Amino acid sequence: MMITHTKSEELFAEALQYIPGGVNSPVRAFRAVGGQPFFVNKAKGAHVFDVDGNDLIDYVGTWGPAILGHAHPKIIQAIQAAAEQGTSFGIPNPLEVEMARLIREAVPGLGKVRMCNSGTEACMSAIRLARGFAGRDKIIKFDGCYHGHADSLLVKAGSGALTFGHPDSAGVPAAFTQHTIVVPFNEPEAVRATFAANPQQIAGIIVEPVPGNAGVYLPKPGYLEFLRDITSASGALLIFDEVMTGFRLALGGAQERFGIRPDLSCFGKIIGGGLPVGAFGGRAEIMDMLAPMGPVYQAGTLSGNPLAMTAGITAIKELTATNAYATLEESGATLEAGMKSAAKAVNIPVQFNRIGSMFCGYFTDQPVHNLADAMKSDRARFAKFFHGMLHEGIYFAPSQFEAGFISTAHTAADIGKTIDAAARVMKSL
Repeated sequence: MMITHTKSEELFAEALQYIPGGVNSPVRAFRAVGGQPFFVNKAKGAHVFDVDGNDLIDYVGTWGPAILGHAHPKIIQAIQAAAEQGTSFGIPNPLEVEMARLIREAVPGLGKVRMCNSGTEACMSAIRLARGFAGRDKIIKFDGCYHGHADSLLVKAGSGALTFGHPDSAGVPAAFTQHTIVVPFNEPEAVRATFAANPQQIAGIIVEPVPGNAGVYLPKPGYLEFLRDITSASGALLIFDEVMTGFRLALGGAQERFGIRPDLSCFGKIIGGGLPVGAFGGRAEIMDMLAPMGPVYQAGTLSGNPLAMTAGITAIKELTATNAYATLEESGATLEAGMKSAAKAVNIPVQFNRIGSMFCGYFTDQPVHNLADAMKSDRARFAKFFHGMLHEGIYFAPSQFEAGFISTAHTAADIGKTIDAAARVMKSL
């Protein structure tokens, strides 16, 4: 098919005059794959429609929230009805209570939940709370895991597993990251060594139970159990960043799927039904350290606003009422088998990592278990693959190091078309 982006090119040129880099979030700029971004003015189901009239099968799904597809009729109707009552009150409203109840019922081990407005806010607040509860300063995070753009989390690994990180962004003072220690994912010894070198100093570990911000790679068997055990034994808290995996890998997220109960959990994306949202929760005795009950401060003008609550409540109820997760698993397995077959047919080495409706294909002949493995992927080949698929009417994330997402709106025809397109594109690589 012939796809042109004339109007998008004109819009991007104009956007560059008013918006840094022409985009409001960096990965949208196509810097990792070359070329220019396209502009969308409509999305429905599993498809997005750009300003040039192109119809694309979408596997970005607004970076995860669109698990039911774009513009789900029940969510749209619920938002319209809620908006007629007011968009924000700054006063408690009943929808906040219903949302907290639904999240707690879905996720094992949650005692209390507080709403905020983004995944970044949720992770930032959970870390502050962990430090306040534990009375310690140091946090362990993992190479390749992204927990939002709070200063103390924009950190690179030091020269070794025990070295404090240094800032990964201009404008972040080194002092802000001196208590953040970065270690490789899926390597228990690095975590053990860090605890041994910092006795009674680690407030907690924050981790994406399935990292989805360097592509997708899975925890090795027993690894999450190890993190649970070592934090419990040392008096540190285990924080699961389920902004991406929450309500996607199962209704109860990764912690339901793997049978692990963290001390604190962070959520976002799906629980907003496509509107800005965040939440964090955990054991009641930890959560009650938050103001106004306790000394750990956290606040937000739009937290729990009725539009986001309504959209999220509707999404959660729809996931609960339907056979959503079986459908997603079936679609994911079909896509995985087809993509692997397409690569094998032309002898191109690909590692296709998938869990449920999250996936990523790496152009490497080695298994991918952490960031160092992911970095071995052939990014030039991925860029060619990305643009080839885009010209076929298939939109994957414009970076080798991002997750792909399947929705319940992806039909068998959509999956089949994607596999057929991949087979043609693979031949050209």
